[in-house]
Amino acid sequence: MTYKTMAVGMILFLSSACLPHPGSLPEETPSLPSSTKEEVSLFAPTESKNVPAQEILPPPQEPSPPSSLSPSPPPTENQPVSSLGFPISDEANDDFSFEVLPEDRPKPKQTFDIPIVINARVEYFIQYFQTTAKDTFARWLARSERYIPFMRNLLKESGLPEDLVYLALIESGFNPYAYSRAKASGPWQFIYLTGKRYGLRSDWWIDERRDPEKSTLAAAQYLKDLYDMFECWYLAAAGYNAGEGKIATAMKRYRTEDFWELAKYRYLKRETKDYVPQMIAAALISKEPEKYGFIGIEYQEPLRYEKVKVPEVTDLRLIAQACEITLNEIKELNPELSRWCTPPNFPDYEIKIPFGKKELFSKNFQTLYSGERFQFKNHLVKKGDTLSSIARLYRVDLEPILEMNRLNKKSRLSIGTNLLIPLPKDQGLKPDRVVKKKSGETGHGSKPVQTTTYTIKKGDTLWSIANELGVNLGALSRWNNLYPEKKLMPGDKLKIQMTKLSDLPEGFREKKAEKK
Repeated sequence: MTYKTMAVGMILFLSSACLPHPGSLPEETPSLPSSTKEEVSLFAPTESKNVPAQEILPPPQEPSPPSSLSPSPPPTENQPVSSLGFPISDEANDDFSFEVLPEDRPKPKQTFDIPIVINARVEYFIQYFQTTAKDTFARWLARSERYIPFMRNLLKESGLPEDLVYLALIESGFNPYAYSRAKASGPWQFIYLTGKRYGLRSDWWIDERRDPEKSTLAAAQYLKDLYDMFECWYLAAAGYNAGEGKIATAMKRYRTEDFWELAKYRYLKRETKDYVPQMIAAALISKEPEKYGFIGIEYQEPLRYEKVKVPEVTDLRLIAQACEITLNEIKELNPELSRWCTPPNFPDYEIKIPFGKKELFSKNFQTLYSGERFQFKNHLVKKGDTLSSIARLYRVDLEPILEMNRLNKKSRLSIGTNLLIPLPKDQGLKPDRVVKKKSGETGHGSKPVQTTTYTIKKGDTLWSIANELGVNLGALSRWNNLYPEKKLMPGDKLKIQMTKLSDLPEGFREKKAEKK
């Protein structure tokens, strides 16, 4: 019995020694309460003096990794902070809160909707764009934001991966006027035959391969056809560069559908072998330019525009005047137009104007445009042609031909040049039917020819005045001893000869006729 009593006593003694004493161990480290702003430290000032430093340190076997290396999110405000030292003051807590602001959190990893493989060739072009071609690539990046947003939308609407937009980056650097040695043109670098196959018109007057919108839609259709053929975006991209026939032959010859395997052989040109790794490198850099050393890029504003329909052969200066903008702004929005006007034989041509100008254009254009008084004929210059012989051929004065084609009498014609010949819409009547009458002769067998004056306004040209008043341009030049290239000064007077003053527009009918 004595032994049993001693054994029980010994057990009770050992148990009491192992169990924690209510006053001997520190309480569990409290977290910062979110509802009370007054408690900004883990301990009150009076408590912190009595608590040993080691009691608030984290257990050594569970260290907290630094936020910059940890894949998990940084500690929130309601979690215990294990890396704080002792004592903890209000100032230290404020500093800690600043470190976990959202903008300081690691950025999410970029995602791609095309396959991304990083190998030796891709790394080579990443380094190449970072060093040798850095200035060029920086210019491409600056220009990219002007075109990428709406090109992405067009690719998406066509059911294609949006990241295929980076093909245009390595093709042209998003330059609509880019032109290669192989005579490929535009941001997507179409050659003439491929562009024609996908509906892009290219002639003397217009080159739709330079149109960012139309060429993107054509490129989307071409890439879609290539993917349907090869079922691989790398092979589709290679086919876009070399042609689908070249890739199909390479696959048959080497019995592989792996682009990287095909790139090991000599059959494909170096340009085609490098095309896919360049696309991947360009996509990687473009999505995270700062990561690759491209800092401080001044990106251009995204391209925004509206479309309006205009008659064929409408002067771009007239369109700019109706929008109250400069001629260069119209040209920048419409890089597909090769001449000074919209193309002939293209009625209701849709031209792009700055976004928000549509209402202003409609209002001004109705006033400025006096209506079509001419029909137009294209003349292809042949061997032996001269300006005078062409004018005689179509029985029109030489001056309208010079004005319409921005030429002068000393201009030399090249074989194959297209000339625009303005013809009167009244069939069977010569354009100079009125001007050949002398001052005292009767017009239409009744009334004599009468003369009035026209005051030149800002923006007027001989062509616009002749078109507005319905008189022949060459005759107008002769009446006033002018030549088509002469610059008109606002406020000067021009003599206008009319058979009947009632033929003048309403604004001129009230003016008194003067004798010649």
